[in-house]
Amino acid sequence: MANQRTIAYFSMEIGLITDMPTYSGGLGVLAGDTIRAAADLKVPMVAVTLLHRKGYFYQRLDNEGRQIEEPVDWPVNDFLAELPQRTSVTIEGRTVFLRAWKYAIAGPGDFFVPVYFLDADLPENSEWDRKLTHYLYGGDLHYRLCQEIILGIGGVRMLRALGHQAIERYHMNEGHSSLLALELLDNEAARAGRQTPIREDIEAVRQKCVFTTHTPVPAGQDQFPMDLVNRVLGRREVDEMRDVFCCGELLNMTYLALNLSHYVNGVAKKHGEVARLMFAGYNIDAITNGIHAATWTADSLARLYDRYISGWHQDNCSLRYALSIPKEEIWQAHTTAKRELLHHVNLETNTGMDVDLLTIGFARRAAAYKRADLLFSDIERLRAIASRGGGLQIVYAGKAHPQDEAGKEQIRKVFSARDLLRDKIKIAYLQNYSMEIGKMMTAGVDIWLNTPLPPMEASGTSGMKAAVNGVPSLSVLDGWWIEGCIEGVTGWSIGPPDGKASASADHSNDAASLYDKLEQIVMPLFYDNRDGFLDVMRHAIALNGSFFNTHRMLQQYVLKAYF
Repeated sequence: MANQRTIAYFSMEIGLITDMPTYSGGLGVLAGDTIRAAADLKVPMVAVTLLHRKGYFYQRLDNEGRQIEEPVDWPVNDFLAELPQRTSVTIEGRTVFLRAWKYAIAGPGDFFVPVYFLDADLPENSEWDRKLTHYLYGGDLHYRLCQEIILGIGGVRMLRALGHQAIERYHMNEGHSSLLALELLDNEAARAGRQTPIREDIEAVRQKCVFTTHTPVPAGQDQFPMDLVNRVLGRREVDEMRDVFCCGELLNMTYLALNLSHYVNGVAKKHGEVARLMFAGYNIDAITNGIHAATWTADSLARLYDRYISGWHQDNCSLRYALSIPKEEIWQAHTTAKRELLHHVNLETNTGMDVDLLTIGFARRAAAYKRADLLFSDIERLRAIASRGGGLQIVYAGKAHPQDEAGKEQIRKVFSARDLLRDKIKIAYLQNYSMEIGKMMTAGVDIWLNTPLPPMEASGTSGMKAAVNGVPSLSVLDGWWIEGCIEGVTGWSIGPPDGKASASADHSNDAASLYDKLEQIVMPLFYDNRDGFLDVMRHAIALNGSFFNTHRMLQQYVLKAYF
């Protein structure tokens, strides 16, 4: 079986289950969903990531919304199987030994996709080296560069040690694993009987590599000063081929992946356009992200689909037949999911939320550009809308990176608004956002809110999870929603149209647009025209759920990038 694997999927984070905190957010969850789709569709894939023993972090929030971060302790042996094979990388002249732990994602029949978690926590390593795979996105540039050496170079070596000799494509999910290209260059040199790679090896490596870029902002690219690179990596080839590895005086992991990949893509059509402007001169395609429908569909909705849409687990496209499901049954299934969410919210936050009130959900990484506080731009107007419209309640969740003070401030603003609006609007913020909470929220709210500042949302996938559960989006036109929004049919847009989704566009009226849609369209539809609201719910499933899934997405990768 090992030698039959032809695609190696590398990602710094992979989200498989809540109890394994090996992910921070959308990038890792997308990776997990991609691997599940590969198992479903019998795509010959193997995945590589790091074993984050301390996770990203466990989030606690005090009464004012101040975030407290704690390491996560989880029983690795309960979820993963340790493998006997060993490999190593060289860091600062030291040999750092690595082992792998395996998790198998099962597909139909006896097919599975193995996921290998690299681990430096071995007694033969120094105390500092043992911690190199502990923290996801932790530490300073030195720590991060060491991690990326382990993921990229160590990952390729571990695959060889495990017997995966027939890898034809290496898919880099973001630039963190780009150093795998350096190891592939070494392999090409060794095959030719040389000690070091030369420029003639580049094309052979390019044919093996695929790169998906996820960030539309320069600050999202991993970059390392050359003096640090020379000290930690110690490879003169990086200096000698600066045009391949670097951007200016920095080792730039994004440019390394761009230069050494035969296929590069953004994660939505708009993001593809943005990426082509950011990285002029590179041929960058677009494959819009998706979600693994069977994973993110609430049990009550899944049972309903089982009755009316036979085989939807394996053929997500067949969700288009949701238009034939009786509306009252969709409402019953949705109400079941909503009760489950609100039970959890009330248990955790003592907010006393009511199943009959229009419930808005907002859950994503807390970052300034995501504008979690946009809804509270005019507290008095929002209070009046809720009073006149029939009532409103809002559920929030999301972590801020420990070093992102602006993101942390977003959480505090939500808590401040909660206190100001307590008399009219119930607002809850669920701490320690996870896959489990994400699934409950995307299925259990009535409206999914997303308010990024365009064009900074490359794709976004939470609204896709909502759609597969029949929850319409109320969202700024950015990322996937430009493709998914049919106004009044699958949901509603906020702010200027797609043509103005650029960094120079005027988004000063986005809050007013949000209030107008809420007051004049969404709330009247929910409270006074339930039949019309259910039409939007059914179309969210049939049009968006049937398309924005990883089955469709992976088929596009297979056709465009892998084979």
